[in-house]
Amino acid sequence: MNAFLVLWRREMTGYFYSPVAYASLTFFLLVMGMTFYFLASVLADGVPGIGVMNLMFGSPFYWMTQMVVVPLLTMRLFAEERRTGTLETLLTAPVSDAAVVGAKFAGVYSFYLVMWMPTLLFLAVLHGLSAEIPPFDPGAVAGGYIGAALTGALFLAIGLVCSLTTSNQIIAAITCFALMILFFFSGFLEFISFHPAAVAVADYLSPHRHMIEFSRGAIDSRAVVFYLGATYFFLFSATRILESRHWK
Repeated sequence: MNAFLVLWRREMTGYFYSPVAYASLTFFLLVMGMTFYFLASVLADGVPGIGVMNLMFGSPFYWMTQMVVVPLLTMRLFAEERRTGTLETLLTAPVSDAAVVGAKFAGVYSFYLVMWMPTLLFLAVLHGLSAEIPPFDPGAVAGGYIGAALTGALFLAIGLVCSLTTSNQIIAAITCFALMILFFFSGFLEFISFHPAAVAVADYLSPHRHMIEFSRGAIDSRAVVFYLGATYFFLFSATRILESRHWK
């Protein structure tokens, strides 16, 4: 546990000294700020029946931030270690491969959650500008943020695996972006094939549809199990890939 905490602290410190991390944070807050400005304008006009959290987490702006920020945050996790040769030193240290993967993931996930914290201040602004009382459902707020946390965990785990398979950060970022796009559009299989199996797969995999439900305050246990299971699968795969390097 001590080794895990040391590695986690090392990763977190690295992000707060990384210009790429600050650029990602700036981009994220800028886009989300624009989204909240749009929502504030809608609420200030007194337009009834608007699902605030639905607009926030179901908009293309939300997915744009994920597709840009996640590859930028994860591309350095292992690729930089491989490029500088410090990965071999880390592998010979008295720490398990699972702890290394877990600490890397915990570090980037912690920074990801920190990125979302300032957006809570926007909710107070929306509450003050809204002509409706209350302007949004607390359950929808909780569901939206839970959905963002689950989706982010899965995407970050995918990015971690991509970073582990190459020493080039650009390649890691591009691969992560491609896999995220593939996963996102897998939810639209029902528009390609009307076969019942394709529709069922699309309904189960669609991150956009899941986020719409989360932002309504409807937390489906099947979606939660899917995101947690898929995140564990990618972290488990990363551990096995890291272990295979001992045999090279």
